[in-house]
Amino acid sequence: MGPLIPQGFVNPDLNLFFAFVIGLGFGYVLEQGGFSNSRKLAGIFYGYDFVVLRVFFTAAITAALGLLLFNYMGWVNYDLLYINPTYLWSALVGGVIMGFGFILGGFCPGTSMVAAVIGKIDAMVFVLGLMIGVFFFGSFYDEFAPLYTSGDLGSVFIFDTLNMDREWFVFLLVLVALAAFIVTRKIEDKVNGLEPRQGLFAPLYVGPFLLMIGVAVLILILPESPRAKWFETDAKTILTEAAEGKQFVEADELAYKLLNPKENNFVLVDVRNDAAFAEFTLPGAIHIPTAKVLDMGYKKLLQEKNQPVLFFGFDDTDANQAWLALRRSGLKEVFVLEGGLNQFFYHVFQAESKPGKYNEMQQFEARFIERAREAFQSGEAAQKINKKAKPVTTIIEMETPPAGQGGC
Repeated sequence: MGPLIPQGFVNPDLNLFFAFVIGLGFGYVLEQGGFSNSRKLAGIFYGYDFVVLRVFFTAAITAALGLLLFNYMGWVNYDLLYINPTYLWSALVGGVIMGFGFILGGFCPGTSMVAAVIGKIDAMVFVLGLMIGVFFFGSFYDEFAPLYTSGDLGSVFIFDTLNMDREWFVFLLVLVALAAFIVTRKIEDKVNGLEPRQGLFAPLYVGPFLLMIGVAVLILILPESPRAKWFETDAKTILTEAAEGKQFVEADELAYKLLNPKENNFVLVDVRNDAAFAEFTLPGAIHIPTAKVLDMGYKKLLQEKNQPVLFFGFDDTDANQAWLALRRSGLKEVFVLEGGLNQFFYHVFQAESKPGKYNEMQQFEARFIERAREAFQSGEAAQKINKKAKPVTTIIEMETPPAGQGGC
Protein backbone atom coordinates (compact mmCIF):
# COMPACT_ATOMS: atom_id res chain seq x y z
CA MET A 1 0.00 0.00 0.00
CA GLY A 2 3.09 2.19 -0.28
CA PRO A 3 2.66 5.75 0.97
CA LEU A 4 -1.11 5.52 1.38
CA ILE A 5 -0.92 4.24 4.98
CA PRO A 6 1.30 6.98 6.49
CA GLN A 7 -0.60 9.57 4.46
CA GLY A 8 -3.79 8.49 6.20
CA PHE A 9 -5.65 7.35 3.07
CA VAL A 10 -5.70 3.72 4.19
CA ASN A 11 -6.34 2.42 7.70
CA PRO A 12 -3.33 0.26 8.72
CA ASP A 13 -5.73 -2.30 10.24
CA LEU A 14 -7.24 -2.86 6.76
CA ASN A 15 -3.89 -3.14 4.99
CA LEU A 16 -4.12 -6.89 4.32
CA PHE A 17 -7.75 -6.60 3.25
CA PHE A 18 -6.94 -4.00 0.60
CA ALA A 19 -3.89 -6.02 -0.49
CA PHE A 20 -6.16 -9.06 -0.92
CA VAL A 21 -8.71 -7.12 -2.98
CA ILE A 22 -6.00 -5.56 -5.16
CA GLY A 23 -4.44 -9.01 -5.62
CA LEU A 24 -7.75 -10.43 -6.83
CA GLY A 25 -8.15 -7.53 -9.25
CA PHE A 26 -4.59 -7.91 -10.51
CA GLY A 27 -5.08 -11.63 -11.11
CA TYR A 28 -8.34 -11.00 -12.96
CA VAL A 29 -6.69 -8.44 -15.25
CA LEU A 30 -3.80 -10.82 -15.98
CA GLU A 31 -6.18 -13.63 -16.90
CA GLN A 32 -8.37 -11.40 -19.07
CA GLY A 33 -5.24 -10.09 -20.82
CA GLY A 34 -4.29 -13.64 -21.80
CA PHE A 35 -1.40 -13.92 -19.36
CA SER A 36 -2.55 -17.36 -18.25
CA ASN A 37 -1.46 -18.72 -21.65
CA SER A 38 2.20 -19.78 -21.65
CA ARG A 39 2.39 -19.54 -25.46
CA LYS A 40 1.32 -15.91 -25.34
CA LEU A 41 3.84 -15.10 -22.62
CA ALA A 42 6.70 -16.88 -24.40
CA GLY A 43 5.85 -15.08 -27.65
CA ILE A 44 8.09 -12.15 -26.69
CA PHE A 45 11.16 -14.41 -27.05
CA TYR A 46 10.10 -15.63 -30.50
CA GLY A 47 8.82 -12.34 -31.91
CA TYR A 48 5.20 -13.29 -32.61
CA ASP A 49 3.57 -11.62 -29.58
CA PHE A 50 4.93 -8.62 -27.62
CA VAL A 51 1.92 -8.07 -25.35
CA VAL A 52 4.06 -8.66 -22.25
CA LEU A 53 6.49 -5.92 -23.22
CA ARG A 54 3.68 -3.48 -24.01
CA VAL A 55 1.85 -4.19 -20.74
CA PHE A 56 5.02 -3.73 -18.69
CA PHE A 57 5.88 -0.48 -20.47
CA THR A 58 2.31 0.78 -19.97
CA ALA A 59 2.45 -0.01 -16.25
CA ALA A 60 5.87 1.65 -15.88
CA ILE A 61 5.03 4.97 -17.55
CA THR A 62 1.56 5.15 -15.97
CA ALA A 63 3.01 4.62 -12.49
CA ALA A 64 5.89 7.05 -13.08
CA LEU A 65 3.70 9.86 -14.42
CA GLY A 66 1.00 9.22 -11.84
CA LEU A 67 3.40 9.36 -8.90
CA LEU A 68 4.99 12.59 -10.09
CA LEU A 69 1.60 14.27 -10.59
CA PHE A 70 0.18 12.99 -7.30
CA ASN A 71 3.30 14.14 -5.47
CA TYR A 72 2.96 17.58 -7.06
CA MET A 73 -0.69 17.84 -6.01
CA GLY A 74 0.03 16.62 -2.49
CA TRP A 75 -1.97 13.41 -2.74
CA VAL A 76 1.09 11.18 -2.30
CA ASN A 77 4.32 12.02 -0.51
CA TYR A 78 7.08 10.88 -2.89
CA ASP A 79 9.61 10.90 -0.03
CA LEU A 80 7.65 8.16 1.76
CA LEU A 81 8.15 5.65 -1.06
CA TYR A 82 10.36 2.75 -0.04
CA ILE A 83 12.88 1.87 -2.74
CA ASN A 84 14.27 -1.65 -2.66
CA PRO A 85 18.07 -1.58 -2.40
CA THR A 86 19.95 -2.81 -5.45
CA TYR A 87 22.23 -5.83 -4.99
CA LEU A 88 24.03 -5.99 -8.32
CA TRP A 89 25.24 -9.61 -8.48
CA SER A 90 22.12 -11.19 -7.04
CA ALA A 91 20.05 -9.13 -9.51
CA LEU A 92 22.13 -10.34 -12.46
CA VAL A 93 22.17 -14.00 -11.42
CA GLY A 94 18.49 -13.90 -10.44
CA GLY A 95 17.61 -12.28 -13.77
CA VAL A 96 19.39 -15.03 -15.72
CA ILE A 97 17.65 -17.77 -13.70
CA MET A 98 14.25 -16.17 -14.12
CA GLY A 99 14.87 -15.65 -17.83
CA PHE A 100 15.64 -19.34 -18.37
CA GLY A 101 12.62 -20.28 -16.29
CA PHE A 102 10.42 -17.94 -18.32
CA ILE A 103 11.61 -19.43 -21.63
CA LEU A 104 11.35 -23.06 -20.49
CA GLY A 105 8.12 -22.83 -18.51
CA GLY A 106 6.37 -19.98 -20.26
CA PHE A 107 5.43 -18.29 -16.99
CA CYS A 108 6.73 -15.84 -14.44
CA PRO A 109 5.79 -16.35 -10.74
CA GLY A 110 2.71 -14.11 -10.88
CA THR A 111 1.26 -15.42 -14.13
CA SER A 112 1.91 -19.04 -13.08
CA MET A 113 -0.36 -18.53 -10.06
CA VAL A 114 -3.10 -17.09 -12.28
CA ALA A 115 -2.86 -20.01 -14.71
CA ALA A 116 -2.72 -22.61 -11.93
CA VAL A 117 -5.87 -21.20 -10.33
CA ILE A 118 -7.86 -21.68 -13.54
CA GLY A 119 -6.62 -25.28 -13.88
CA LYS A 120 -3.62 -25.13 -16.23
CA ILE A 121 -1.55 -28.28 -15.50
CA ASP A 122 1.69 -26.82 -16.88
CA ALA A 123 1.28 -23.86 -14.54
CA MET A 124 0.76 -26.19 -11.58
CA VAL A 125 4.03 -27.95 -12.40
CA PHE A 126 5.71 -24.55 -12.70
CA VAL A 127 4.38 -23.50 -9.26
CA LEU A 128 5.57 -26.78 -7.78
CA GLY A 129 9.05 -26.11 -9.14
CA LEU A 130 8.89 -22.59 -7.77
CA MET A 131 8.05 -23.90 -4.30
CA ILE A 132 10.89 -26.42 -4.46
CA GLY A 133 13.26 -23.58 -5.40
CA VAL A 134 12.04 -21.46 -2.49
CA PHE A 135 12.53 -24.37 -0.09
CA PHE A 136 16.00 -25.10 -1.47
CA PHE A 137 17.07 -21.45 -1.22
CA GLY A 138 15.74 -21.08 2.31
CA SER A 139 17.42 -24.28 3.48
CA PHE A 140 20.82 -23.21 2.17
CA TYR A 141 20.49 -19.47 2.72
CA ASP A 142 23.78 -19.19 4.63
CA GLU A 143 25.63 -20.60 1.62
CA PHE A 144 23.80 -18.25 -0.80
CA ALA A 145 24.00 -15.15 1.43
CA PRO A 146 27.42 -13.87 0.20
CA LEU A 147 26.13 -13.82 -3.38
CA TYR A 148 22.63 -12.68 -2.38
CA THR A 149 23.89 -9.56 -0.59
CA SER A 150 26.92 -8.76 -2.76
CA GLY A 151 27.22 -5.61 -4.83
CA ASP A 152 25.09 -3.51 -2.52
CA LEU A 153 24.45 -0.22 -4.33
CA GLY A 154 21.79 1.03 -1.94
CA SER A 155 18.45 2.51 -3.00
CA VAL A 156 19.66 3.99 -6.27
CA PHE A 157 17.63 5.58 -9.07
CA ILE A 158 18.44 5.15 -12.74
CA PHE A 159 18.19 8.88 -13.40
CA ASP A 160 20.73 9.57 -10.64
CA THR A 161 23.08 6.98 -12.11
CA LEU A 162 22.72 8.63 -15.52
CA ASN A 163 23.11 12.08 -13.93
CA MET A 164 19.73 13.19 -15.32
CA ASP A 165 16.79 15.12 -13.92
CA ARG A 166 13.98 12.86 -12.80
CA GLU A 167 11.43 14.63 -15.02
CA TRP A 168 13.60 14.36 -18.15
CA PHE A 169 14.20 10.67 -17.50
CA VAL A 170 10.44 10.02 -17.24
CA PHE A 171 9.84 12.04 -20.42
CA LEU A 172 12.41 9.95 -22.34
CA LEU A 173 10.99 6.74 -20.84
CA VAL A 174 7.57 7.67 -22.24
CA LEU A 175 9.07 8.26 -25.69
CA VAL A 176 10.91 4.91 -25.57
CA ALA A 177 7.73 3.12 -24.48
CA LEU A 178 5.64 4.65 -27.27
CA ALA A 179 8.37 3.83 -29.80
CA ALA A 180 8.37 0.23 -28.52
CA PHE A 181 4.63 0.02 -29.19
CA ILE A 182 5.19 0.99 -32.83
CA VAL A 183 8.26 -1.20 -33.43
CA THR A 184 6.84 -4.33 -31.78
CA ARG A 185 3.66 -4.07 -33.86
CA LYS A 186 5.77 -4.01 -37.03
CA ILE A 187 7.81 -7.02 -35.86
CA GLU A 188 4.67 -8.99 -35.00
CA ASP A 189 3.16 -8.35 -38.43
CA LYS A 190 6.32 -9.52 -40.16
CA VAL A 191 6.84 -12.66 -38.04
CA ASN A 192 3.16 -13.65 -38.29
CA GLY A 193 3.09 -13.03 -42.05
CA LEU A 194 0.49 -10.27 -41.89
CA GLU A 195 0.12 -7.37 -44.26
CA PRO A 196 1.90 -4.27 -42.90
CA ARG A 197 -0.61 -1.85 -41.37
CA GLN A 198 -1.01 1.65 -42.67
CA GLY A 199 0.53 4.38 -40.51
CA LEU A 200 2.81 4.10 -37.52
CA PHE A 201 0.13 2.68 -35.21
CA ALA A 202 -3.53 1.76 -35.06
CA PRO A 203 -6.05 4.65 -34.89
CA LEU A 204 -7.17 3.33 -31.50
CA TYR A 205 -3.77 4.33 -30.08
CA VAL A 206 -3.95 7.99 -31.10
CA GLY A 207 -5.78 9.17 -27.96
CA PRO A 208 -3.61 7.27 -25.42
CA PHE A 209 -0.41 8.30 -27.24
CA LEU A 210 -1.35 11.99 -27.18
CA LEU A 211 -2.41 11.77 -23.53
CA MET A 212 0.87 10.17 -22.43
CA ILE A 213 3.00 12.65 -24.37
CA GLY A 214 0.90 15.56 -23.05
CA VAL A 215 1.31 14.47 -19.43
CA ALA A 216 5.05 13.89 -19.93
CA VAL A 217 5.44 17.41 -21.34
CA LEU A 218 3.36 18.79 -18.44
CA ILE A 219 5.75 17.13 -15.97
CA LEU A 220 8.65 18.94 -17.67
CA ILE A 221 7.12 22.44 -17.50
CA LEU A 222 5.61 22.27 -14.01
CA PRO A 223 7.64 24.04 -11.29
CA GLU A 224 9.40 21.89 -8.73
CA SER A 225 6.49 22.27 -6.30
CA PRO A 226 3.22 24.25 -6.27
CA ARG A 227 2.89 27.41 -4.25
CA ALA A 228 0.18 25.70 -2.24
CA LYS A 229 -1.31 22.26 -2.46
CA TRP A 230 -5.03 21.89 -3.04
CA PHE A 231 -5.80 21.08 0.60
CA GLU A 232 -3.65 23.81 2.18
CA THR A 233 -4.93 27.08 3.62
CA ASP A 234 -3.67 30.10 1.71
CA ALA A 235 -1.22 32.44 3.43
CA LYS A 236 -3.51 35.48 3.25
CA THR A 237 -6.25 33.73 5.22
CA ILE A 238 -3.81 32.63 7.91
CA LEU A 239 -2.33 36.14 8.15
CA THR A 240 -5.81 37.64 8.59
CA GLU A 241 -6.75 35.12 11.30
CA ALA A 242 -3.46 35.70 13.15
CA ALA A 243 -3.80 39.50 12.97
CA GLU A 244 -7.33 39.33 14.38
CA GLY A 245 -6.37 36.77 17.04
CA LYS A 246 -9.04 34.32 15.92
CA GLN A 247 -6.90 31.38 16.99
CA PHE A 248 -6.95 32.28 20.70
CA VAL A 249 -9.13 30.70 23.37
CA GLU A 250 -9.28 32.58 26.68
CA ALA A 251 -8.58 31.05 30.07
CA ASP A 252 -12.21 31.58 31.18
CA GLU A 253 -13.57 29.47 28.34
CA LEU A 254 -11.13 26.62 28.98
CA ALA A 255 -11.82 26.70 32.75
CA TYR A 256 -15.55 26.54 32.09
CA LYS A 257 -15.18 23.54 29.76
CA LEU A 258 -12.91 21.71 32.18
CA LEU A 259 -15.57 22.16 34.87
CA ASN A 260 -18.32 21.02 32.50
CA PRO A 261 -17.03 17.87 30.74
CA LYS A 262 -20.24 17.39 28.74
CA GLU A 263 -19.61 20.71 27.00
CA ASN A 264 -15.86 20.23 26.59
CA ASN A 265 -15.36 19.45 22.90
CA PHE A 266 -11.65 20.34 22.84
CA VAL A 267 -8.84 17.91 22.14
CA LEU A 268 -6.19 19.36 24.46
CA VAL A 269 -2.66 19.08 23.07
CA ASP A 270 0.38 19.86 25.23
CA VAL A 271 3.24 21.00 22.98
CA ARG A 272 5.91 21.28 25.70
CA ASN A 273 8.89 18.96 26.00
CA ASP A 274 8.71 15.46 27.50
CA ALA A 275 10.02 16.46 30.93
CA ALA A 276 7.54 19.31 31.34
CA PHE A 277 4.63 17.14 30.23
CA ALA A 278 5.65 14.36 32.65
CA GLU A 279 5.72 16.84 35.55
CA PHE A 280 2.20 18.23 35.04
CA THR A 281 -0.35 19.00 32.37
CA LEU A 282 -4.04 19.74 31.96
CA PRO A 283 -6.45 16.86 32.61
CA GLY A 284 -7.09 14.70 29.54
CA ALA A 285 -4.36 16.34 27.46
CA ILE A 286 -2.29 14.40 24.94
CA HIS A 287 1.38 15.15 24.30
CA ILE A 288 2.60 16.21 20.85
CA PRO A 289 5.77 18.36 20.85
CA THR A 290 5.68 21.30 18.47
CA ALA A 291 8.32 19.80 16.19
CA LYS A 292 6.20 16.67 15.62
CA VAL A 293 2.72 18.09 14.96
CA LEU A 294 3.12 17.52 11.21
CA ASP A 295 4.23 13.89 11.59
CA MET A 296 1.82 11.73 9.64
CA GLY A 297 0.64 9.69 12.63
CA TYR A 298 -0.08 12.70 14.85
CA LYS A 299 -1.72 14.72 12.09
CA LYS A 300 -3.97 11.78 11.21
CA LEU A 301 -4.86 11.39 14.89
CA LEU A 302 -5.96 15.01 15.16
CA GLN A 303 -7.98 14.77 11.96
CA GLU A 304 -9.74 11.60 13.10
CA LYS A 305 -10.87 13.19 16.36
CA ASN A 306 -13.16 15.46 14.34
CA GLN A 307 -13.08 17.92 17.26
CA PRO A 308 -11.54 21.37 17.79
CA VAL A 309 -7.87 21.08 18.80
CA LEU A 310 -6.49 23.39 21.49
CA PHE A 311 -2.70 23.74 21.72
CA PHE A 312 -1.02 24.99 24.87
CA GLY A 313 2.46 25.39 26.33
CA PHE A 314 3.98 27.47 29.13
CA ASP A 315 3.11 30.56 27.07
CA ASP A 316 1.52 30.72 23.64
CA THR A 317 4.69 30.93 21.50
CA ASP A 318 5.19 27.22 20.77
CA ALA A 319 1.44 26.65 20.59
CA ASN A 320 1.17 29.41 17.99
CA GLN A 321 3.83 27.68 15.89
CA ALA A 322 1.89 24.41 16.09
CA TRP A 323 -1.31 26.25 15.15
CA LEU A 324 0.39 27.91 12.18
CA ALA A 325 1.78 24.60 10.88
CA LEU A 326 -1.48 22.69 11.11
CA ARG A 327 -3.61 25.58 9.90
CA ARG A 328 -1.35 25.84 6.86
CA SER A 329 -1.64 22.08 6.29
CA GLY A 330 -5.40 22.41 5.93
CA LEU A 331 -6.87 21.77 9.39
CA LYS A 332 -9.57 24.28 10.26
CA GLU A 333 -10.63 23.72 13.87
CA VAL A 334 -7.29 24.42 15.60
CA PHE A 335 -6.81 26.96 18.40
CA VAL A 336 -4.30 28.24 20.95
CA LEU A 337 -4.71 28.81 24.69
CA GLU A 338 -4.05 32.54 25.02
CA GLY A 339 -1.06 33.16 27.28
CA GLY A 340 -0.58 29.41 27.79
CA LEU A 341 -0.50 27.65 31.15
CA ASN A 342 1.17 30.60 32.85
CA GLN A 343 -1.74 32.93 32.14
CA PHE A 344 -4.32 30.20 32.77
CA PHE A 345 -3.00 29.42 36.25
CA TYR A 346 -2.52 33.09 37.11
CA HIS A 347 -6.02 33.97 35.94
CA VAL A 348 -7.68 31.12 37.84
CA PHE A 349 -5.59 30.93 41.01
CA GLN A 350 -3.76 34.24 41.59
CA ALA A 351 -5.55 37.15 39.95
CA GLU A 352 -7.32 39.29 42.52
CA SER A 353 -10.47 41.27 41.87
CA LYS A 354 -9.77 44.98 41.88
CA PRO A 355 -12.07 47.24 43.89
CA GLY A 356 -14.47 49.40 41.93
CA LYS A 357 -17.71 49.23 40.06
CA TYR A 358 -18.30 46.37 37.62
CA ASN A 359 -20.86 46.06 34.90
CA GLU A 360 -23.06 42.98 34.80
CA MET A 361 -20.75 40.96 32.56
CA GLN A 362 -17.69 41.77 34.66
CA GLN A 363 -19.55 40.75 37.83
CA PHE A 364 -20.49 37.45 36.18
CA GLU A 365 -16.87 36.80 35.14
CA ALA A 366 -15.59 37.60 38.62
CA ARG A 367 -18.10 35.20 40.22
CA PHE A 368 -17.20 32.48 37.74
CA ILE A 369 -13.45 32.79 38.40
CA GLU A 370 -14.07 32.65 42.13
CA ARG A 371 -16.22 29.56 41.67
CA ALA A 372 -13.63 27.93 39.39
CA ARG A 373 -10.85 28.67 41.88
CA GLU A 374 -12.78 26.96 44.65
CA ALA A 375 -13.54 23.95 42.43
CA PHE A 376 -9.92 23.45 41.38
CA GLN A 377 -8.52 23.97 44.87
CA SER A 378 -11.06 21.75 46.63
CA GLY A 379 -10.67 18.89 44.17
CA GLU A 380 -14.26 19.13 42.96
CA ALA A 381 -13.03 19.92 39.44
CA ALA A 382 -10.69 16.93 39.40
CA GLN A 383 -13.57 14.61 40.28
CA LYS A 384 -15.62 15.92 37.38
CA ILE A 385 -12.71 15.83 34.97
CA ASN A 386 -11.73 12.27 35.86
CA LYS A 387 -15.12 11.06 34.73
CA LYS A 388 -14.15 11.96 31.19
CA ALA A 389 -12.11 9.31 29.40
CA LYS A 390 -8.65 10.44 28.41
CA PRO A 391 -7.80 10.36 24.73
CA VAL A 392 -5.97 7.26 23.57
CA THR A 393 -3.31 7.72 20.91
CA THR A 394 -2.04 5.04 18.56
CA ILE A 395 0.81 6.23 16.38
CA ILE A 396 1.87 3.98 13.52
CA GLU A 397 5.62 4.14 12.99
CA MET A 398 6.64 3.14 9.45
CA GLU A 399 9.94 1.25 9.81
CA THR A 400 12.42 0.88 6.99
CA PRO A 401 13.26 -2.81 6.37
CA PRO A 402 16.69 -3.70 7.78
CA ALA A 403 19.67 -3.42 5.49
CA GLY A 404 21.42 -6.47 4.18
CA GLN A 405 18.31 -8.46 3.27
CA GLY A 406 19.30 -9.04 -0.35
CA GLY A 407 17.46 -8.48 -3.62
CA CYS A 408 13.76 -8.28 -4.40
